[in-house]
Parts: sequence; structure tokens; C-alpha cells
Amino acid sequence: MSKPARSAASLVQEVVLLLVLAVGLALGIKTFVVQAFYIPSGSMEPGLSIDDRILVEKVSSWFGGEPERGDVVVFDDPGGWLDESESAGPSGPVASTLAALGLYPTGGHLVKRVIGVGGDTVSCCDARGRLSVNGHPLDEDDFIDPQSVCDGPMAGCRRGWSATVPEGRLFVMGDNRDESADSSYHLCSRPLRECDPASAYVPTDEVVGRVFAVVWPLDHATVERRPDTFDDVPEPAETD
Repeated sequence: MSKPARSAASLVQEVVLLLVLAVGLALGIKTFVVQAFYIPSGSMEPGLSIDDRILVEKVSSWFGGEPERGDVVVFDDPGGWLDESESAGPSGPVASTLAALGLYPTGGHLVKRVIGVGGDTVSCCDARGRLSVNGHPLDEDDFIDPQSVCDGPMAGCRRGWSATVPEGRLFVMGDNRDESADSSYHLCSRPLRECDPASAYVPTDEVVGRVFAVVWPLDHATVERRPDTFDDVPEPAETD
């Protein structure tokens, strides 16, 4: 083989090797570090708007860490929360390939805020219309869409309404309480709707990760932080 031919072959091998390494690195980052998603609905307004591009970190779960109250998380459909169109991922070979590598926002998931974790009791509502977790009322005015009557479930805010979250599960809600088919919606508060209350809670192992940033559009770019009101929630009382 002539020297130019050997140089061309060496260049091709180098390019292929670099591509393989790049793909492997992208897959590793998507699987273990960070992944891109987009917001398909207005259920998390005003903080997250339709078509926002968000980044979800997975580092906090490396050593058995689980979502905490107040976190905004992305999770797989726990069963019947999404219809067929909402479950569809990116279309087209380019978008699908980039999504597989974690370089393009992925569909078929949900994004909500964690209100209660395993053992917590979420109740609605106190005299000021606030949700309570383990008896602690949440001041959510800074991050939810203001409600006319109370900050409670989309399915109806009734005095005395409460739910205890099973171990290994999460109670999640959208910040836009009037437009979010969330845990409260799936608890069958509407008497004419048939559903399985067990599907109202999200298994912790179906959580993809925690939203930590909005990266697009640039005028909406921000870092997602856990609201301070969740810091004062007491641990659930132990039962015999």
C-alpha cells in the first residue's frame, strides 16, 4: 500500500474511532449524568412553559438517593397517565437518533413536582386554602399558578381530603393545579370517573431524574431550585 493510501486509511480509522468514542460518551452521559427533555403541556406553568427544553440530572440517585419533597422530576408513565399521542417520542430518523443519544429532547414522559414521599400524609386544605404535608401548610404562591379557592387538587378541593403516600412511591402535582392530571386527579375525587387509586402514586424507580435547568428558549433559561417551604415539612409520625 502506498503512503498516501495508508494515510487515508489511517484517517478513516481515526474518524471512526472518534465517532465511536463520541457516541459512547453521549450514551454514558444520557444514562448516568444528564438528559434533555421538553415540556409538552402547560401543567407546570408558570415555571415551566410549553416547549421549554429542560435538563434532568441523575447524579443525585447514584448512591441510592431518592427524590425529595419540592423537587421537580421527570418520570415514566406510571400507568395510563398519558394517551397515545403524548407517549410518542421524536419522529424522523435524525431526531430519533439524537434522542437515543440524549442530544435531543425525549417525549413519552411526565414532569411534576414532588409534594409527598413515602409515609407522608398530604391533606387539603387549611383555613387559608393551602395544602398540608404531615400537618405543615405549604406556602406555594411563589411557584404555582394562583388558585381562586385553594391550592389543592385539580379534581376538587374538599375540606378533610387527605392521602397517605405508600412507601416507595411519590405523590406529585403540577404547579398549574387547574390543568394537571396528576396524583390528585388519579385519586378518584370525581365520583363518576372510574380509575385505580393505586395508579395515583409514582414508583420511585420510575423517576428518570430531577429537573435542574431550563436551557431553551434563552429568555426563559433558569436554574430550578427546591422551594424553601418544603424545608420545614416534618417527617411522618411513626405508627405501631
